[in-house]
Amino acid sequence: MSQHLIVFTRYPVPGTTKTRLIPALGAEAAADLQRQMTEHTLRQVACWQTRPASPSPYRTVDVRFSGGDRSQMEAWLGASWQYTPQGEGDLGDRLQRAFAAAFAAGADQVVAMGIDCPQLTAQQLAQAMQALVDHDLVLGPATDGGYYLLGLRRPCPEVFQEIAWSTAKVLQQTLAIAQGQNLRVATLAPLSDIDYPEDLPTWYAARDRLESAKTKTLSVIIPALNEAATLPSVLQEVQSGDVVEVIVVDGGSQDDTLAIARQQGAITLQSAPGRARQMNQGARLATGDLLLFLHADTHLPTQFDAEIRRMLSDPTIAAGAFTLAIDAPGAALRWVERGVSWRSRRGLPYGDQGLFLRAETFRQVGGFPDLPLLEDVALVRRLRSLGRIAIAPQSVLTSGRRWQRLGVVRTTVLNQVIVLGYLAGISPDRLARWYRGRGRPKSN
Repeated sequence: MSQHLIVFTRYPVPGTTKTRLIPALGAEAAADLQRQMTEHTLRQVACWQTRPASPSPYRTVDVRFSGGDRSQMEAWLGASWQYTPQGEGDLGDRLQRAFAAAFAAGADQVVAMGIDCPQLTAQQLAQAMQALVDHDLVLGPATDGGYYLLGLRRPCPEVFQEIAWSTAKVLQQTLAIAQGQNLRVATLAPLSDIDYPEDLPTWYAARDRLESAKTKTLSVIIPALNEAATLPSVLQEVQSGDVVEVIVVDGGSQDDTLAIARQQGAITLQSAPGRARQMNQGARLATGDLLLFLHADTHLPTQFDAEIRRMLSDPTIAAGAFTLAIDAPGAALRWVERGVSWRSRRGLPYGDQGLFLRAETFRQVGGFPDLPLLEDVALVRRLRSLGRIAIAPQSVLTSGRRWQRLGVVRTTVLNQVIVLGYLAGISPDRLARWYRGRGRPKSN
């Protein structure tokens, strides 16, 4: 596997670079900012180059420059990088040439980026490359309507053509072209470019940020299929917590699920349908120390992030989940909640309770088994050999739609028969066929 990273930058000559910042900083300081941001970016690139991966890829970097010559670039940034002049034309022309050269040289995955986004880290560069394993195009949306990163796994010059560069239309035009080309698209978390004086606080915060070893980072992974109605409020609650990223993995929605996830700043991936498959794909891309798998119709309690960190700080706990509350009235559903509580406290919570665990533990057990159903039960049973399965006292609130659709008694009996059949050794594929045949509301 060959991964190629293209970095676009400019030699810092005062008066020719960061010109939109000159009124606020002056020509010399604006050029110095260009210098600092390029060096900051290349430090992250160097970290990405040495970041371990399995299987180990062959990684190359090409610094595409303007405003100087190769000897000046080497004198500034050192001789360890490959330097290539950007050449003539608009940004689309220059990007198209750079990608064509990389693919012609044998690269399997090619990502291009600028130096204007100081929040971009080595982890996110690795995310972009990982996304290209099963997506044709990866985009890092910029908050100004453009993108800070674009990656391809095969040549597609169309994504650089007929684009209104340096406008707020760039991202949407690129997504529209990708749709027309039938490309499978992944989007990373939105980040801010440093283009105008009002953007400078973002640079100062990134420059002065100290890495904290005390706080474990948390990634939230949401498998979704036609969840446009519930997803906006679920994402809003998730993003109120201290999370490093929210990853929505879509299984082929026919509604606005993907558009909503992108609009609200989630990382988006596209997958074949299947909850286990979707969650595993999200976990492969996640950078957090801790993982929370959340159904798209399940609402989290306040301070969920603090509770997850608190519980997983106990080394005897292998994984955890929240107490379940069902978002529907009725005495029968309150009995269901009591039954779920009894089962959960005996070490068998289900996925609709929000399963959370350490990322290293998830990898150790091999992730979710690729089953058509009961992937959560299978994972939890594996995890019990590694430690306790703890239940948080706070409740998640999950949709009552499946109980309302089939009836409380029928839904409960179906669920128990499926679980007992699985524990008795009946094939999950056979159980899934049986469940699909009986898990439909009766017609009048």
